[in-house]
Amino acid sequence: MTEATGEAPPIPIRVVLVGLGKIACDQHLSALAKNPSLELVASVDPAAQGRDGLPHFTSLDALFQSDLAFDAAAVCTPPQVRSAIALRLLEAGKHVLLEKPPAATVEEISHLEERAATLGVTLFTAWHSRYAAGVRPAREWLGGKQIRSVAIVWREDVHIWHPRQPWIWRPGGFGVFDPGINALSIATEILPHPLRVTHSALQYPANCEAPVAAQVQLEDSGGLEVSVDLDFRQKGSQTWTITVDTDEGTLELLQGGSVLSTPDGIQASEDEEYSTLYEHFARLMREGRSHVDMAPLRLANDALLLGSIERVEELNV
Repeated sequence: MTEATGEAPPIPIRVVLVGLGKIACDQHLSALAKNPSLELVASVDPAAQGRDGLPHFTSLDALFQSDLAFDAAAVCTPPQVRSAIALRLLEAGKHVLLEKPPAATVEEISHLEERAATLGVTLFTAWHSRYAAGVRPAREWLGGKQIRSVAIVWREDVHIWHPRQPWIWRPGGFGVFDPGINALSIATEILPHPLRVTHSALQYPANCEAPVAAQVQLEDSGGLEVSVDLDFRQKGSQTWTITVDTDEGTLELLQGGSVLSTPDGIQASEDEEYSTLYEHFARLMREGRSHVDMAPLRLANDALLLGSIERVEELNV
């Protein structure tokens, strides 16, 4: 019973974590543990061990053949197989959270959105970087201002963030757009008008089928230009910065959106984006709603489709 109302607290929503790789272990496990509205009841991964006595299955078949009851799933697999897994979960009446990128193509997400609506279950494309502490204040600060230019620099070391993950270099793995799509998710959240790709140059390692670096030009309906510089070969300090020049000064989002700098000062906060993301997922399920946004995926797909390709030296993958 709660002291305030004398009523029993809501029964937690039972969640299965599908895919137990680096992002699931680094972020999803702790965020789920912190949320009293959610209960992690199992994990699924053919190539990983379970965690702390939690029931673990090597396949969805094994999960569905068990007597384990669950309500929702967070799908953290490589994007090439995400849509097929999500579709099976939706068809079984389960709510689904999709890690980013939510699938390999926009068409796959459109189909999942249609099925979720038909089946009456929640589908959530979880662009986690939008929940970084500085993103909402950045959008609010930019409101009503004349934006003159936007520059995105997103450079990191793939060997730190994706160690021994060959899927990222295969078709549908996105290469440098796997982290770069985080920047696109922030840009499409804080800028007032939809963006389109006008130019893209891609650098592919000689032994890979996805780019290690990219330079992309975006434009909105009013002619605002957005430059995007992505690179997976950064050593030393990592760079995740969005700079917006306006008629009232310059805004910078630093450290992936967790630090906001404006002429009014600097705001910084500990990174709680995954906790906030799961709070939103729980609210969507309680309210019977979905939240599907394909804009960042569309931009990434268009940049990959339209980009000129330069072959560069092989990468140790």
